[in-house]
Amino acid sequence: MPANFLHGVETTRIARAVRAIFVVKSAVIALLGCAPTGPVNASTLCLTETDGAAFGPTLDGFNIPDTLDAIYDQGAGTVIVINVLDPAVHKTAVANEAAVFDAATGRLKTAHPAIAALVVKSSDGNTTYTEGTDYTVTPLTGEIVRVAGGQIAAGATSVKLSYDYADPSKVTPADLIGAIDGVTGKKTGMKLLPDTYQRFGFFPKILIAPGYASLASVSSELIAWGDKLSAKALIDAPIGTTRDQAVAMRGPTVENSPFNTSSRSAILCYPHVKVYDSANDSTKLQPLSARLAGVMAAKDLDKGYWWSPSNTEIKGIVGLELDLSARIDDPQSDVNLLNEVGIVTVFNSFGSGFRVWGNRQANFPSETGLTTFIPVTRTQDVIDESIRYFSLQYIDQPISQALIDAIVESINQFLRKLKGDGALLDGICWYDPARQTEAELANGHAIFSYKFTPPPPFERGTYESELTSEYLVNLKGA
Repeated sequence: MPANFLHGVETTRIARAVRAIFVVKSAVIALLGCAPTGPVNASTLCLTETDGAAFGPTLDGFNIPDTLDAIYDQGAGTVIVINVLDPAVHKTAVANEAAVFDAATGRLKTAHPAIAALVVKSSDGNTTYTEGTDYTVTPLTGEIVRVAGGQIAAGATSVKLSYDYADPSKVTPADLIGAIDGVTGKKTGMKLLPDTYQRFGFFPKILIAPGYASLASVSSELIAWGDKLSAKALIDAPIGTTRDQAVAMRGPTVENSPFNTSSRSAILCYPHVKVYDSANDSTKLQPLSARLAGVMAAKDLDKGYWWSPSNTEIKGIVGLELDLSARIDDPQSDVNLLNEVGIVTVFNSFGSGFRVWGNRQANFPSETGLTTFIPVTRTQDVIDESIRYFSLQYIDQPISQALIDAIVESINQFLRKLKGDGALLDGICWYDPARQTEAELANGHAIFSYKFTPPPPFERGTYESELTSEYLVNLKGA
């Protein structure tokens, strides 16, 4: 502010320049579930497979390591992991499990991985062996190795094992949904999701709980968080669901159906996919949501959030839970039937590989138009949130013409940039004096308007073919 009196010169800095709007992150996945190790009921950021290793190897029943592998198979993705399995709570005790050391290797494995409080005794129960002296153990895998020179005799020695193991079957929907402790304020499960911005500077935009999101109690809560965070909740059908059952699940005839929703925040996934199980040298079923989340994140980084995940090859799968007929020119094909009721599926035809197939959210077909397309609503969510966060720098400044012009032009430059990127066909922001009232302006409230059009995906093409004889007259003699 200029001084009341100055015998000299001064400089007054005036800030009228427009400000850049930073786009919020879209390729961020929130993964909820169970891991054999790692932080419990804490939001943990995983940027690479090395970060994901903190949650242990892929083991039966634990969806977090399995899903991280599925995501990183697609190439990229930022994952916020929330592990709700507390080994002190979700555990099962095993007493006197009979086991035999391999005579050649001196090793054996417990019937269950992720063990604790191991006691190894002789087969008659009279001798208790000492860890480190008689044997070593890897609790995560349950592998026990005989120590040469210890009390355990070499060869195919029989022993009895007692231990606790982390039991993912003990995890309930309530554990996934989470709670807030009324005394300490500690949060668990999904209740941790709104704190991710304070911790990392961004919210997740893709929410998954593979293996649990097929439960209506979990899926409904996941969708509710999708609404709150402007994110997409990926919901699976239960394992073993047939094509006709998947379609019926869109209506009221199937009790506790996770597909009975019309939320624009829900993406319905069917069927399960087959992946290679290296531990058993066989194939196993995996929820489609695990792979789709990775495809969406990788597509965001490679092309942009305004691109549909549909018609993108899924990496790392070897088959489907059941065969689905797939042709782009057959409205009676299985994949078209599923898309027609708002279910995203997998297209597998001659030479196509396995591809994500479907552009619509769960609000289709009860709703039609732009707001049913996955990339269109994701674009809207990203733009709206980016503009809200950009506005912080202007909050509490005096309302003036300069302020209004700066906000309007900043948003218009942002929309022009998105148009140039291909994210929008066009868009504009304006300040309409007719929308303002003297009372609201006096109360510090100004209204800015903007509109834009994201490009919808090219979902259907029609070629008009005409057979004509008119070109016969062009024939000429030699």
